[in-house]
Amino acid sequence: MTFTRREWGLATVGLATAATSNVGCSPGSEESPPAERSAGEADPAAAVLNRSVVIDLHCDTPMRITGEGFDLGQLHDYGQVDIPRMRQGGISGTFFSIYTSATSQTPREASKRALEIIAAVSEQVARHPEDLVPATSADEIVQAKQEDKMAILLGVEGGHMIDSSVAALETLFGLGVRYLTLTHSAHTPWADSSAAPPVSNGLTPLGREIVQEMNRLGMMADVSHASDQTFYDALEASSAPVVASHSSCRALASHARNMSDEMLRALAQNGGVVHINYYNAFLDDDFDRPDRELEDLESKRAAIRRQHSRDPKQREAALREVNREQIARVGRPPLSRLIDHFEHAAQVAGVEHVGLGSDFDGVRDQLPQGMEDISKIPNLVSALLERGFSQADVEKILGGNTLRVMRRVEQIADQS
Repeated sequence: MTFTRREWGLATVGLATAATSNVGCSPGSEESPPAERSAGEADPAAAVLNRSVVIDLHCDTPMRITGEGFDLGQLHDYGQVDIPRMRQGGISGTFFSIYTSATSQTPREASKRALEIIAAVSEQVARHPEDLVPATSADEIVQAKQEDKMAILLGVEGGHMIDSSVAALETLFGLGVRYLTLTHSAHTPWADSSAAPPVSNGLTPLGREIVQEMNRLGMMADVSHASDQTFYDALEASSAPVVASHSSCRALASHARNMSDEMLRALAQNGGVVHINYYNAFLDDDFDRPDRELEDLESKRAAIRRQHSRDPKQREAALREVNREQIARVGRPPLSRLIDHFEHAAQVAGVEHVGLGSDFDGVRDQLPQGMEDISKIPNLVSALLERGFSQADVEKILGGNTLRVMRRVEQIADQS
């Protein structure tokens, strides 16, 4: 019997499902291992993964590609995303985040850097044609799965990278970008961020014009990182569904980056999807430690950045050691806490409005037990099924809902 690369990756699902990290688990966080199946008994998680289109809407892996010369084709013992682990996770498509700092660069510098990162991602995709294919549409993600490949798509994480220019937005779209996160860690001149006190109190007239131009082009508007008022203004301005590419539920963890129940209901009314973020601090307030409790670790990180400012590989290797020290100190929340957020979002917004937005490679390795990297998606699927989600609903969460939004955004653009 011969196997496709995808089926070979999914043959490891049983091992991946049983595996959990023993590093830094906080007291009481251990969960019971999956029950053993009799010989020949089908694994429902593997079956769901095999037939699903699995899409992660937000991975920060391009920072590793450009900062460390990270080769996606190699199986690494650090980071969260590479081709072997994507295969194990049953991935069909992944949005790679094009991220630049909103505070340490001018908008013009950020725009230039965004183009460089897009070029680096394109080079990596071209280097691995047997596994990866560039994609810009829902149909191309489905086609990639049918061809036993994985689609790589682009999302720009921060409106500062268009430098308040509709022409720059059009250029990014032409380069394959299919969502723009309206803000990041600072306000743009046209949209407020959740990370600072309000200035414009939402979207300015230019901000509304930019959202409407995204509708015309066929680019999804992403409201993760936006202030609450920017979120509501974006829904009002958009004729297409919007997405939260990597946000969790504020009712369960109070971080401002999460979405309130009112926001979840409004997003559902809009037809959009909230893609649940896996970052510990967005899942449980106990892991969103005040800075003073981790002040020594932040001091270490700052010193490492100064010491290795000209050597990204050394810098990132040293920072990973600090990340491990943080895990050893504060532990990881159990996988069940992540499932709580999926369940809450499904109960409030409806299961048709929930998706995957891991934030892999962008959260200092601070991830729940059993979801330490992208190969662990089988654990997520098993946990959702055990929580009572039907197989059909899990397929929606894994990617069906995202495909629906993408197709609607594409349809509205075609009509315009």
